[in-house]
Amino acid sequence: MTTIQDYQAAEQLLRRPARPGELVVGDKVKPQWIDGGRRFWYRVSNGVGARFVLVDPAAGTRGPAFDHGRLAAGLAAAAGQQVDPEALPFNAVALSGSAVEFVAFGEFWRCHLDSYACERAEFTPPGNPLEVPSPDSKVAVSRRGHDLWARSPSDGREWALTTDGEPAYQYGSSPECLGNGTLLRKIGLPHLPPAVAWSPDSTKVLTHRTDEREVRQTHLVEARPAHGGAPQLHTQRYPYAGDESMPRAELVVLDVATGAVVRAQAEPLLMPMLSPIMVKWAWWAADSSAVYYLSQPRDRRTLTLHRLDPVTGEVTTVLSETGPTRVEPNQWMYEPPIVRVLADEVLWYSQRDGWGHLYRYDLHTGELLGQVTAGQWAVRKILHVDEAERVVYFTAAGLVDADPYRRTVCRVGLDGSGFARLTDDDLDHVVTTPDTMEYFVDSASTVDTPPVSRVRDWSGRVLVELERADVSKLTAIGWTPPERFRVKAADGVTDIYGVLYRPRGFDPERRYPVVDTVYPGPQVNRVDPGFDPGGMGLDAEPLAALGFVVVAVDGRGTPGRSKAFHDASYGHLADAGCLADHVAALRQLAETRPWMDLDRVGAFGHSGGGFATVRAMLDFPEVYKVGVALAGSHDARHFSLDFVETYDGADNPDAWARASNVDLADRLAGRLLLIHGEMDDRVHPDHTLRLADRLIAADKDFELLIVPGAEHAFIDCLHYVRKRGWDFLVRELMGEQPPAYRPAPIPIDAELLSELFA
Repeated sequence: MTTIQDYQAAEQLLRRPARPGELVVGDKVKPQWIDGGRRFWYRVSNGVGARFVLVDPAAGTRGPAFDHGRLAAGLAAAAGQQVDPEALPFNAVALSGSAVEFVAFGEFWRCHLDSYACERAEFTPPGNPLEVPSPDSKVAVSRRGHDLWARSPSDGREWALTTDGEPAYQYGSSPECLGNGTLLRKIGLPHLPPAVAWSPDSTKVLTHRTDEREVRQTHLVEARPAHGGAPQLHTQRYPYAGDESMPRAELVVLDVATGAVVRAQAEPLLMPMLSPIMVKWAWWAADSSAVYYLSQPRDRRTLTLHRLDPVTGEVTTVLSETGPTRVEPNQWMYEPPIVRVLADEVLWYSQRDGWGHLYRYDLHTGELLGQVTAGQWAVRKILHVDEAERVVYFTAAGLVDADPYRRTVCRVGLDGSGFARLTDDDLDHVVTTPDTMEYFVDSASTVDTPPVSRVRDWSGRVLVELERADVSKLTAIGWTPPERFRVKAADGVTDIYGVLYRPRGFDPERRYPVVDTVYPGPQVNRVDPGFDPGGMGLDAEPLAALGFVVVAVDGRGTPGRSKAFHDASYGHLADAGCLADHVAALRQLAETRPWMDLDRVGAFGHSGGGFATVRAMLDFPEVYKVGVALAGSHDARHFSLDFVETYDGADNPDAWARASNVDLADRLAGRLLLIHGEMDDRVHPDHTLRLADRLIAADKDFELLIVPGAEHAFIDCLHYVRKRGWDFLVRELMGEQPPAYRPAPIPIDAELLSELFA
């Protein structure tokens, strides 16, 4: 019987990705660099408050950034407030040699570290979050109307950098289709910071003029606006697959001092979803002498590197690659390209031999100089290039036999010689580097091994250990580590991987219903190889706490393996991340786990996972009897041009039609709950309403929840929406009445936003 205690545990686990320290202490180290990157501090949450730690890698030291008890006493005396040294009333500090500064109780404070006397200090307001400051901090750029403006923080002087912006043809804006307008209105921001990149010498700004004048206009109706009054119409430019017009980016270089505007002498870049500057497809040379950028035609089968002269606007082609399917600079759509321009060479990521590897080209002639890495594994990220020593450091996946998704830190000479692993264990390594590149911060874990964070030098030697994660609070609520599994795909040959969570209070003598928490990719993985479940793993742990066996699978067509493995989804979005592989995995797992009841299987998914949940029920009704589909993209013909055309082809309307649940609605046999936000500006609510219309026409029973005012992630009603899904699964798969339980809402904050929109 599912209890209130189970629901309480599920609620705590739902909060886990966005509440560091509440259940796991010391699992996330986010370095805040000081002294030009030679030292750093970080904050470690403990569920109640936090401690601040100062690290000097060169000296091999780590210790408290200050005496927390003495600072609490000094601040209490100065402020006339009670201060708990275990829960200091601030989240960030500024450290100098003799003082620590912070904001607490609505005031700015400076505490002297010799005496711990605290005093109110003159407050310098932090930078405007909608401004982008120059590297030397002397100028900041922001959007004003349709143009860009500059501001001098020292004297408050402001001046226009552009003056000819106009509606749908403005400077520094990302396409409206991924502008998160609903969410920005909720948190009180008019728009995102401008898409600009400062030259390293702080003299020029790279930006683009965004042309959306001919892009399809779509509409959302907000039934109850926050300001009250009548329903409000919101219009958004949002291109569908096959539309003739899409957003374009006209690259521009602005000289901040002289006001010169230099426009790229080239065709505008296609920009169907993301700004090329924001996703680092356009960047400055280290000496500010040039801008480099990547471009693709609409079919994505060619990738070209260009050089833009910021003085003349002249554009030249450095190199280009064409392939039979999409040519990607990274298998993960939202991660930066794995390309590095050096003094006279280019390190170029390519999958031409079937795996993601580095190749070296001459920067001036575009001549291929040689392949740098090779083997049945893939480069994941370039960490550092030491041009003097002719060595590149990078992370690679596929070098750990137990799990091909785990990342290893490696080095190799630019001529391809001297390959070596710097981390010689079987763990997954997540690396953070300072600008100085003198060392790196390494967090090593697996899905069932809590992370250990260390600082290493570029030989791999450990300079100082930072944290060993403590999961005692997590286990105290009944959590058990997930099991990483390997099974055969539906073809009977290919290995696929996933995780399995046992239900809270697991008894091997019982039989439990099973929930497949689906997300099809192909742009991201459903399962990360490390300990943190992240935003994609948001739903697995809470469902296990309710008493379900929960599985998550990366089937063929998802990223992280070979080119062929990823290309299994090309033109096959309708397969939803190869649902046949999910079915094969469930059946193989149940062969050795008799406590998995395959007569009671459900699916639960959000966004692409909402589409996959419904498709699982339509294509495999004998397996998936129950589904909860949140914000599902149920019809590719009415979805984002960029996503659909990238993975189904730029001119493939038959494939787009196959990726429609609406056309197959009459197949529904199981119990389905559809949930969508009224103001979802990423996957419009008409996706779910079109499906509901066809289900009604086919006389199918289903449940529908439209959440007023909610955006794509349900960010301000996350608990309510998830609980409705939990209740539905408990009723339909367990045959029980859910307990009367009302979870507390999760307040919107920066950490929650960063986890859900990473």
